[in-house]
Amino acid sequence: MLISLRVQDFAIISDITLDFKTGLTVFSGETGAGKSIVIEALGFVLGARGDVSAIKDGAERMCVSAAFSSSLLDETLRRELQISGDVFTLRRELDRKGKGKAYVDGRPVTVATLVKIGQQLVDFHGQHDHQSLLHASVHLKLLDQFAGLEKHLHQFLQIYQKSQALQAQLDALHLSEQEKNRLLDLYSYQLQEIENLHPSIDEESQLEMNLPKLKHAGRLLELAENAYEQLYNAEDSATARTAKAVKSLESMAELDDNLAILAQDVKNALVTLEDAASTLGSYKEGMNLDPDALDKMLERHEKLKRLKAKYGPEILDVLNTAKDLQAKISNLQHCAQHEQDVQNELEIVRKKLLTDARTLHEKRMKAAEKLAALITQQIRPLGFNQIKFSVSVEMDEENIGPTGADKVEFLFSPNPGQALRPLKNIASGGEISRVMLGLKTVLAPTVPIMVFDEVDAGIGGETGHLVGQKLRQAAQGRQVLCVTHLAQVAAQADCNFHVAKKASKNTTHVTITPLVGELLIQEISRMLGGSADTQGAAYKHAQELLQQAGRNCK
Repeated sequence: MLISLRVQDFAIISDITLDFKTGLTVFSGETGAGKSIVIEALGFVLGARGDVSAIKDGAERMCVSAAFSSSLLDETLRRELQISGDVFTLRRELDRKGKGKAYVDGRPVTVATLVKIGQQLVDFHGQHDHQSLLHASVHLKLLDQFAGLEKHLHQFLQIYQKSQALQAQLDALHLSEQEKNRLLDLYSYQLQEIENLHPSIDEESQLEMNLPKLKHAGRLLELAENAYEQLYNAEDSATARTAKAVKSLESMAELDDNLAILAQDVKNALVTLEDAASTLGSYKEGMNLDPDALDKMLERHEKLKRLKAKYGPEILDVLNTAKDLQAKISNLQHCAQHEQDVQNELEIVRKKLLTDARTLHEKRMKAAEKLAALITQQIRPLGFNQIKFSVSVEMDEENIGPTGADKVEFLFSPNPGQALRPLKNIASGGEISRVMLGLKTVLAPTVPIMVFDEVDAGIGGETGHLVGQKLRQAAQGRQVLCVTHLAQVAAQADCNFHVAKKASKNTTHVTITPLVGELLIQEISRMLGGSADTQGAAYKHAQELLQQAGRNCK
């Protein structure tokens, strides 16, 4: 589970630490209070895109830290990240210059590593996902996820890429000699530019760690020599004085046994001082004052930045570009081979591609029927009495792409007598919210943490109550975080937080308060449009909602 989250100088949050529990956690508050900022901060620490504009006014950097149960990660990733305890922490920073840092248990990692962790931990459903559900390309991904076709898709992609590479070879055979030479010169120049610098994946982070030490080498050496002198070298150094004290105490201990322990403690302190002096001696001997070394390191760092700007954005992308260039050069250099050989091999691969595309289609057809039935089962209790939901899978063998030859689209009919139509043509905002909730419940059964940012958009009344119950059901055995404006949803939570924004003359702050007892009743009453009046209808309705949810607010 997500154990805690600390947000510092993120948007309008100065410094807030939240502790979480299992089950359904709800964030409520006035519109614009900053409820979604907590969700955005969690996304940031799990690798979502960072933006310097999100740094709080007056701050130099923003930082988000999160603690998770390590049991949420699979054994392979725990071993890769050297996580051995029951809890592990993530931390990510971004300063105003756009420089970011990421850590796992205090060890530097890449943002890509945070993304990999996040994929195993959390499934986010933001407000924009309502619209993404209207696109057929998303439907294909969701169906493949449900069908567990990751391995099949990977194998299919490899065959597809091989067919593309063979087609590129075939096209190269038809190039003019002049065009071949032009491309060879271009690819060779680009490859040489990368190989001359010979970058490594971890090199940039190492440079960023070593540059400050080299920049301040002179001052560090001066301080180290002074400390060494005070500890060891001077006649009245700390070690010399302590050694004299040891001799005196040992003589005293011979006369008074009660001083033996004190004498040993001081003797141990002398050993510690001598060890520290030895370490300082080695440190100052190893200091590098060569200005050329600093210049070379700075030059190297700048060259890496330019290389990333041209072939990146990251060093790994640069290295992948080099591999791609090598393949292109090889194709051009050997394009004089017999065209028929390439054509024959391409035909064999295309036959294999078509066979595998048909296999994918069959698997998708079977999965589509199951998915439609499960989604119908999940969303029918959410105010759809006569719902029809179907997953259309159509194969076009003349248009095979990297994911096969299928076009997938969700079809929907919310009312009796209404024909099935594409979701984008028939569903309202409230209907989309409920369909998405059903999809998330079906498609993310193994993700330990689910996050919903205003999944209740466009709904209310009894339907809101049903959505709240569905969210609470989804939270059984996992953690669900939800931002909501609906009292019916908030009442179903296991834990409630109230988010408020306070503005002063020069700054704006956010407060997040756990709600229990009377505070919780008052917040539910506010969400119903009432006040804190204990005799008001909204207040009594709030009590009823909480009682129906089995929550004791005394």
